[in-house]
Amino acid sequence: MLQIEKHKILAPYTTLRIGPAADFFAVIREKADLLAAISWAKKNRQPIFVLGGGSNILLAHRLKGLVLKNELKGLELRRLSKKTALITSQAGETWSKFVNFAVEHKLYGVENLFLIPGTAGAAPIQNIGAYGVELKDIFYSLEAVNLKTGAIKIFRGPDCQFAYRDSVFKKRLKGKYFICSVTLKLKRQPTFKLTYGAILAELAKQGTTKPTLETIVKAIQSIRNSKLPNPANLPNAGSFFKNPELSRRAFKSLRRKYPEIPHFPGDRNRVKISAGWLIEQAGWKGRPLGPVRMYEKQALVLVNAGQATARQVLELVKRVKAAVYRKFGVSLQEEVNIF
Repeated sequence: MLQIEKHKILAPYTTLRIGPAADFFAVIREKADLLAAISWAKKNRQPIFVLGGGSNILLAHRLKGLVLKNELKGLELRRLSKKTALITSQAGETWSKFVNFAVEHKLYGVENLFLIPGTAGAAPIQNIGAYGVELKDIFYSLEAVNLKTGAIKIFRGPDCQFAYRDSVFKKRLKGKYFICSVTLKLKRQPTFKLTYGAILAELAKQGTTKPTLETIVKAIQSIRNSKLPNPANLPNAGSFFKNPELSRRAFKSLRRKYPEIPHFPGDRNRVKISAGWLIEQAGWKGRPLGPVRMYEKQALVLVNAGQATARQVLELVKRVKAAVYRKFGVSLQEEVNIF
């Protein structure tokens, strides 16, 4: 049965441990709860805000209306063919549990995305990606409920308008749907993508000559743990900025001045450059501003050393962006969703 609480502090529900109180708050554990919440919000003329794992978000202002915490659970292997399989996760499951489910069933394609914090339902909103793989590469469909009408809609790949860390759910349909489940299309035969980042080096370090799903997941876990702080120990929201994408002409101009700049292929024949490297070169890696700083092991991650406010986070973000622009003429764009 749906239970609605008043004046619920949201900080514990975000990995940055920052957040105001919600006017109204409810946990959604089944679709009946969701439909009841939509009905209540309509009757009481309250807007709805959906909260997943709280890992890619900064709640900087008071959230008016009803906040719904997505706790829909369940994993399912839906269909098998000789070459592919479909697996479905309810949106409230953690993303890593979803990846582990695929690994346990010997399904290939999602392993590079292991250990990305957050829930399965948030993955398509952000079009999450790592080590040369993005969600759009393995996405099949999602089921969502319209927050105004309660109607169910199935979204296929083109419907989601995926782009680099972007989708229609961050633009035209922002705040309009509650994602209930996500389905991936994976392969039953190995098609590993190992040339991005330090995966090959980590596999060699571990003495692995013939990679398997398990050894790749172990390597990625080792890499991420070595440079990314655990939110349970040091609050953070993951990568705070996107890696900038430049035209080839702009990149060549910048590379003449900084030949060592890390880069890799971007979308539409553009070149992606490392935001973490830009931040480090601009002097903000590990440099504190009160209780917040860009993490000393990975400058792309903004961490909260304790009792930080949203205002302090935004001030650091402002200064980092200004410093990078002054030095490189490159504008950083937030990957974290700010509300």
